[in-house]
Amino acid sequence: MEILKRLLIVIAVLSTVQVISQDKNTIQEAFSQSYLYETEGEYTKAINTIKAVYDEDSYEINLRLGWLTYLSGNFSESLPYYRKCIQLRPLSIEARMGIVLPLSLMGNWGQVENHYKQVLEMDAENSWVNYRMGLIYYGREDYLAAIKYFENVVNHYPFDYDSVIMLAWTNFKLGKFREAKVLFNKALLIQPSDESALEGLGLIK
Repeated sequence: MEILKRLLIVIAVLSTVQVISQDKNTIQEAFSQSYLYETEGEYTKAINTIKAVYDEDSYEINLRLGWLTYLSGNFSESLPYYRKCIQLRPLSIEARMGIVLPLSLMGNWGQVENHYKQVLEMDAENSWVNYRMGLIYYGREDYLAAIKYFENVVNHYPFDYDSVIMLAWTNFKLGKFREAKVLFNKALLIQPSDESALEGLGLIK
């Protein structure tokens, strides 16, 4: 009797392992097929392929669906998938970087800013987020706030054109013409004959 019980346990374990293995293979195949559909611009087919193996507790599946529904233009449908990712992995920066894509196109800038701030709490030196925060405050004409973010990026990436030119214009808006002139000239080293830098230098003269 004891031998029979042990045999049944072994059979049950082996069956479970086989099911898990089959599930993993099915999911991997679904992901592989979805990448092919995405490359071809067949976003609906890619979405349906992943939905066929959907598991609400899978970070990877929710992240994939968040991205694909965003690409398909279904921004409101994309949000719950990204939110689920953040719920499953609260420290995930990539999920927050993902959710700001549909949010920004929907014009929800308050939520975008909140997610950016959460990223900076985890990664204060994140250059992409610092740059985007600088743009948000520059657009609001809050140049004192904007300059801190642009300076952070330029300190780490002194030869990055986008950050240098925005720091130049922010200094210009704050009336710091000497600093702005230096930065406009630096921008010309990165992109010779750059119209924005030349315009700024022309205004300083």
